[in-house]
Amino acid sequence: MSPLEAISGLAARYLNQKQMLSLRSAYFTARTKLHPVMRAIYGTFDAAALRKHLEQKIGCDFDILMVHTSVNHMQPMFTDTPLALVKMLMAFCGPNKTLVMPTFYFGDPKIGGAYATFSQRPRFDLKKVPSQMGLATELFRRMPGVVQSRHPVYRVAALGPLARELTKGHELTDCPNGIGSPFDFMAHHNTRIIGIGKPFQVLTQAHHVEGVMGDDFPVPRGNGAGLGITVIDGDEEVEARLTGTNPTWKFNIWKLRGIMSADRLQDWQFHHVPMFATRAADVTADLLEAARRGVTLYEKP
Repeated sequence: MSPLEAISGLAARYLNQKQMLSLRSAYFTARTKLHPVMRAIYGTFDAAALRKHLEQKIGCDFDILMVHTSVNHMQPMFTDTPLALVKMLMAFCGPNKTLVMPTFYFGDPKIGGAYATFSQRPRFDLKKVPSQMGLATELFRRMPGVVQSRHPVYRVAALGPLARELTKGHELTDCPNGIGSPFDFMAHHNTRIIGIGKPFQVLTQAHHVEGVMGDDFPVPRGNGAGLGITVIDGDEEVEARLTGTNPTWKFNIWKLRGIMSADRLQDWQFHHVPMFATRAADVTADLLEAARRGVTLYEKP
């Protein structure tokens, strides 16, 4: 684990949301002052150079490409715009592959998390509520032809031949990352998951195992009350539900390095920008095998 990863983990564990936002702002302010030095040391790249790197590093052996990205963490080395990044990824996938991005919504920071927000405002407008996963994901979900799943928290956006099949019925799932979800669909298809400007800390696929195993997952779950939410999709309204039955132990994604081999979970840097790549099926298979031995990404109190 890098020093930055360690600090990030400690901050997430011990700081509240307001303190986290203040620390994040201070970090980016300090980082901005170092931009000229960082460019001199690490060099620069644009969207075309990034595409060439992806072609060399991950190739084209996939039907679905799930991309976690942060333009903030690509700067100052990345010299193009978030829109240029999105258009490059769309071109990289082309018409025969499906591009997916997380467009999650974890609630109004002024109110609290998702549960607190939806307790006060139990309606979620699929088209109006922005993604909280970065500007690139918001630009992508607004692109012509992109479809979104109807889950009010773990919404994903997709473009390509498998987009509608991947996103359908997400609001009906018992577990937003489990059976019947886009993450389940990706685990059963040839899906490459990559991070650009993000370490594998953001790997949502790691939660798929919890929904697949259900009550057999070896971590206790809470018994919180469920919450009904109305999802507005244009002229249509559908009902979704947050279950409130999340694992009660502390999640530690960095334990994944001890479960997945280096060839199945690759991480590296490109001009000092963090990158990672894996396959959805590998993540699920390795975590299932580990959980059956009593090993998970959770830490017992």
